[in-house]
Amino acid sequence: MFVSDAFALDQQVCFALYTASRATTAVYRPHLDRLGITYPQYLVMLALWERDGRGVQDLCDALALDTGTLSPLLKRLEAAGLIERRRQSTDERRVVVHLTDAGTEMRSAAQDIPECIARASGLDIAELVALRDTLHRMTAALHTATSTTTGSTT
Repeated sequence: MFVSDAFALDQQVCFALYTASRATTAVYRPHLDRLGITYPQYLVMLALWERDGRGVQDLCDALALDTGTLSPLLKRLEAAGLIERRRQSTDERRVVVHLTDAGTEMRSAAQDIPECIARASGLDIAELVALRDTLHRMTAALHTATSTTTGSTT
C-alpha cells in the first residue's frame, strides 16, 4: 500500500530541484576546472558568447542575478583576462562587458561541455529539451506568483 506523506523529503519538488542542481554543477566542475572558471563564471561566459558587448544590467537580467552578485564574478573574469569592462563614452554610468580574445577563444575549448553534460544526465535530447521547457514554464509561473503575492510589478 502506498502512503504519501506531503512532508516527506523525497516528495518535495524543491528538494528534487536542489539535488538535481547540485549534481549537475558537480558534473560541470571538472570541465570548468580545466578552463579555470567556476560554474557562475561559466554562465556569464555563455551569456557573452551568445552576445558580446552586453551592459551589466543586461547581464543581470539574463542571468537572474543582482549587481552585487554579478560584480565580483566580472571582476574575477577580468582579472583572468577573459573579459573587459568599459564605461560607455556617451554615459559614464553605464558599463559594457566585452570578451577579450582569450574569452572568445575559450568558447572553442568549452565546445564539448554541453554534450558531455547531456551524456552524463542519462536523458536523451528530447527528454532534456522537455525538462528545460518545463523548468522555464515553472520558473515563469513562480515569478508571476511571487510578484502577485508581493505586489511587485517586476
